Amino acid sequence: MEDLQTTPVMSSVPEANTANADKSSVTVTKPIPHTYDLGNLLLNDANPLPPTLSSALLATTARECAQSLINQLLLTCPITSTPTAGVLMTLPPPITPLPREKSLPAKKEETKWEKFAKKKGIKDKKRGEGKMVFDEETQEWVPKWGYKGRNKSGEGEWIVEVDEKKEKERDEEGKGKTVRGEGRRERMEKVKRNERKQRNNERKARKGGGGG
Repeated sequence: MEDLQTTPVMSSVPEANTANADKSSVTVTKPIPHTYDLGNLLLNDANPLPPTLSSALLATTARECAQSLINQLLLTCPITSTPTAGVLMTLPPPITPLPREKSLPAKKEETKWEKFAKKKGIKDKKRGEGKMVFDEETQEWVPKWGYKGRNKSGEGEWIVEVDEKKEKERDEEGKGKTVRGEGRRERMEKVKRNERKQRNNERKARKGGGGG
């Protein structure tokens, strides 16, 4: 007597198939038991097919395998229901190792900058890293530059502490006394000095390129 495997009935036949209920039974019986890898949603059917195949036989065999897999999932895997995600089924870990679709990506070649930084020990900063600084007076993190930046501290104060050395240099140059907004003037002068240096460097670079 053949060893038969009968999968319990765990689902109902859809209403659209009630007319073909004799062909679409949810109870699947096979001479050779199916084996499963539920983690990969895989069913292995070792039952041989007849030498002459028809489209109807292939469709019936495929439907029975799918029904058997669904029955095994519903019988084995825990099912939960949540208001947001709906009905969820938890699958076990996969058993069958599957090959990669594509080969492993080749190791990315280092750029010239990456080679130079590695040689000099320069570490690449993340975006935004080092942009903030802790202000001891306000006990808050503030940006180093830009809007409400640390470099603008003291610009709005009515009274500011005077650096005697710098004040003496300004008096000698005829720039007058320190007043409100002195910090902003110093910052703007520094920006202008940097712009002048940049223009000089660009002119030297153009002359050097033309001479070559």
